[in-house]
Amino acid sequence: MWYLYLVRCNDGSLYTGISKDVARRFEAHRSNRGARRLRGRGPLELVYSHPLGDRSLALRVEHRVKKLCRADKEKLLRGEAQLPI
Repeated sequence: MWYLYLVRCNDGSLYTGISKDVARRFEAHRSNRGARRLRGRGPLELVYSHPLGDRSLALRVEHRVKKLCRADKEKLLRGEAQLPI
């Protein structure tokens, strides 16, 4: 099972990613072993995680979420918008 997840950085920005093990991946981000974009932006907070199924679907949804404006991502976090599947 693949998951889409969003991480909030100390500066308020949101990072979107996919993983089969969100807890392990988030810990990698927190210890600066994950994505370079998150290095030095801590403390980090895992704010969203949603199961998607296979990797192909997860990649498509990740791409769509990354294209959303910040306001639409915040709506997604508050449950006011649907995940763009």
